[in-house]
Amino acid sequence: MGEDGVRRGEGRLGRAAWLAALYGATGLCALAVAAVFAFLLYFAAPVFVAGKAASVLSLAWRPMDGAFGILAMAAASLALAASAMLIALPVGIGLCCFICGSGAPTAARLALGLVRFMTSIPTVVYGFVSVFALTPLVQIAFRDSSGFCWLTAGLTLSLLVLPTVVLLLEGPLRLAWERTELVAAALGLDTARTLLHVVLPLARRAVAAAAVLGFSRAVGDTLVALMLAGNAPQLPLSPLDSIRTLTAHIALVVSTESGSRAYNSLFAAGLLLLGTATAVNLAMQFLLRKPA
Repeated sequence: MGEDGVRRGEGRLGRAAWLAALYGATGLCALAVAAVFAFLLYFAAPVFVAGKAASVLSLAWRPMDGAFGILAMAAASLALAASAMLIALPVGIGLCCFICGSGAPTAARLALGLVRFMTSIPTVVYGFVSVFALTPLVQIAFRDSSGFCWLTAGLTLSLLVLPTVVLLLEGPLRLAWERTELVAAALGLDTARTLLHVVLPLARRAVAAAAVLGFSRAVGDTLVALMLAGNAPQLPLSPLDSIRTLTAHIALVVSTESGSRAYNSLFAAGLLLLGTATAVNLAMQFLLRKPA
């Protein structure tokens, strides 16, 4: 009895240590995010005083005329990320359904292996290949387009984000499939109906997490937008328009400016990016606050 008590005490101590480590890691992550937010807020604050806020929170980016508007780039970032997710999320869900249940085992393993291999390809390779492969196709299909536009960047970005969606969703979807496969078969449901009406609703939180992290990955990407979107600071009104995202804008200005008002406006752009990612996460948490 004494030995059992010692074991139980050791088990409680081990669990307490793990909980302390997890809470500590969570606290460090929260502090890191708060520190980044405070850093951006501190350096962005001068932009919003002395009557400069109107020039930053506008649509016009004309540094020579004192107009440092970033709203057109913010709209372009949201439009590009949303269009990429409109492609990547349905395709990712379909791939996960194929991998976890509807596909032949060999084909499913090959598909999962290909997706995992895609994560090892550098972003610049996606952009470089698209410049020489996808851009000419867009030019041929749409004579009025240079090929460096929202459409080209969105298609490439969807391919870049796809592994994030699939790898986040595959594990929970497979677990839900294994838990419900026999029950669904006993009820007479085929594989497609089981995946659509049983497995996906059970994995809705995983779908939401994949959507949020995929969107954050898309809105934070720099190279694809820099190489393929055309870098014109204007509102995205057509898929064939050249656009400039906030991340590409930051990279372009940092490479040519330092200490100027244009440079200072970049901290407002960074603050807007962080606020966008935070808002998307909070909105998804609000939508999923009811238990699954």
